[in-house]
Amino acid sequence: MDGSMRAADWKIGVDIGGTFMDFCALDTRSGQIASLKVLTTPDDPGAELLTGLDLLAARDGLDPASVTRFVHGTTVGINTILQRKGARLALITNAGFEDVIELARLRMPKMYSLFCHRADPLIPRDRIFGINARMRADGSTPVAPALDDVRAAIDRARTAGAEGIIVSLLHSWRDGTQEAAVRAMIETEAPDLFTFTSSEVWPVIREYERSSTAILNGYVHPRVAGYLAALEDRLAARNVPAHALLTKSNGGLMSAGEGRRDCVSMLLSGTASGVMGAAWLARQAGEKRVLTLDIGGTSADFALIVDGAVQFGTDERIGDFPLHIPSVSVSSIAIGGGSIASVDSMGVLRVGPESAGSTPGPACYGRGGLDPTVTDAMAVCGWLGQAEMAYGQLSIDPALARASVSRLATPLGRGIEETAQAIIDIAVSELFVEVEKLSSRSGVDLRDFALMPFGGGGPMLGAFLARELGMSRVLAPRRPGVVSALGGLVADLRGDFLRTIFTELDAGAPTRLAAAFKALSREGAAWLAAQGHDGPAQIRLSADMRYAGQSYEIDTALEPAWLAEPARIAAAFHDTHRRIYDFDDPDGRIEIINLRLSAIGVTPKPDLAEAAPEAGAPATPARQVRVHLDGARDLPLYERAGLLAGARFDGPAVVCQEDTTLAIPDGARAHVDTHLNIHLDFAE
Repeated sequence: MDGSMRAADWKIGVDIGGTFMDFCALDTRSGQIASLKVLTTPDDPGAELLTGLDLLAARDGLDPASVTRFVHGTTVGINTILQRKGARLALITNAGFEDVIELARLRMPKMYSLFCHRADPLIPRDRIFGINARMRADGSTPVAPALDDVRAAIDRARTAGAEGIIVSLLHSWRDGTQEAAVRAMIETEAPDLFTFTSSEVWPVIREYERSSTAILNGYVHPRVAGYLAALEDRLAARNVPAHALLTKSNGGLMSAGEGRRDCVSMLLSGTASGVMGAAWLARQAGEKRVLTLDIGGTSADFALIVDGAVQFGTDERIGDFPLHIPSVSVSSIAIGGGSIASVDSMGVLRVGPESAGSTPGPACYGRGGLDPTVTDAMAVCGWLGQAEMAYGQLSIDPALARASVSRLATPLGRGIEETAQAIIDIAVSELFVEVEKLSSRSGVDLRDFALMPFGGGGPMLGAFLARELGMSRVLAPRRPGVVSALGGLVADLRGDFLRTIFTELDAGAPTRLAAAFKALSREGAAWLAAQGHDGPAQIRLSADMRYAGQSYEIDTALEPAWLAEPARIAAAFHDTHRRIYDFDDPDGRIEIINLRLSAIGVTPKPDLAEAAPEAGAPATPARQVRVHLDGARDLPLYERAGLLAGARFDGPAVVCQEDTTLAIPDGARAHVDTHLNIHLDFAE
């Protein structure tokens, strides 16, 4: 059957942010991608999905009944935590250990601030109940939990108005039997209360880390489960046959059914999906070392891609709380297109962290917003307002932007354009500080990296930030506004599994490692089967290791064959420790705390056709526009759809397209590659 006769087959990636829901739909018959942005509906999360599907059907011929893959990334979980609108929980733990959550790690968020205070825990002390039960670190059980103790804790939880109960008992990383017994008692005595145990959520050693991860999972569970149920109902209402897949914090995918219980794994789904999409695009463009910059309406997210690989971590933060599951390593700051500018009591101009969001949004959107935002500042300076935005859903009104910025210009004693430029400069400087922190922590020289801006706001500020950082290259993808949605189309299924083994790397270690690896492999294979995956699969193995006497571990990549060779494992750890800290101790005793395994179900990737380059093809601007850049200047405006492969032009310039605007400053030389990415090179 030739391509024209093949049955319709659509694959859709969707990502919801603070202002827009982004769609990236691939027609596998033609290899063409259709993209779209739809304004979010905060009062009815997910309703914008139907709007988007209807628009894709009317504009691009999408037949919902032919959708064979639907991948969704959502901020419902993380927003629930940031807004503190989650479930009212109780915690059952061991008697005498009720203060673990309050004590945490006895660290203050700002160690040098005398006025700093820690955030209130998600479960207050009066909803934490101890029971008489005890398991030793070796897994032996001197005191089993009693039904009367559990029943009393349930009664107190009900009296306190709890909607769900988290169970976290000592040493359940070793054996979750006691927690499972308590959960069974709760399900029998109080079937109306949902229950999670720390060992089922993430069985990691250290009581606070394991407990807090389970609490985060339970805190978002009702809203996430309700959202996913509504999502599946809406897909059914449009006759979409594909079962929904969800993007995970680890950059992989899981089924929506699993997401209803494993809520914590999708807290960073949107940010992780963006990095995965950016990494795929970077590999296509031949860039191996990339700093990603994802700016939406509320925040900016940064991540590093090193040698073509996404970087992962196990200690990310969700607002005020640590997240201890494997996640794409992302740093965030509350600077976005909707970040509100204000003058403080000392007469200092500030930007963020408050955001106008999608409702009412920046003033220039004409949706009732009055406060000046970064987007308004860009409109006042002329970078925006030269074309429709968001696929025709928005028209920028520069007059409204000027009116909002003028409210700050008067107290500052500046002109409107100068005030707008100051807002942009402050936003870039805030981004600069956060990126410098990331590069210092990671030990990288950003001059060796290309910056990839995406999201609705990334291309507006990305080139200015790159210039301030001394970076010489910027890679602007073809559809920067929907990179996170594209990430869902290129992601693989990925499940992470862990065994805490707490052993020295000695002659007896291979036996313990082999047993743990066998158990993890079974779990990984069973998980992939439960996801319905029957295609090619991979495993990735690593271990949390440290020198004896150290308090914290580093994740060390391993090969399964090395598990029988302690010397190979030791060499890998020494190398990793030296790379991170510029130091290693070849004679030091080594401890292995956790063995980790990732089971990856490889999915087909889009095969996008490359455009034939036209050597030295001239880029013809659509018109000249007035931009405030060190004074009023007339700059060429290029339409992205008219920039062919091989086209070259010099900055400063404006490139407009349906999903964002690319602002190109002085000193940048631009060229278009065969994937229609725009590369900016700054003159030395």
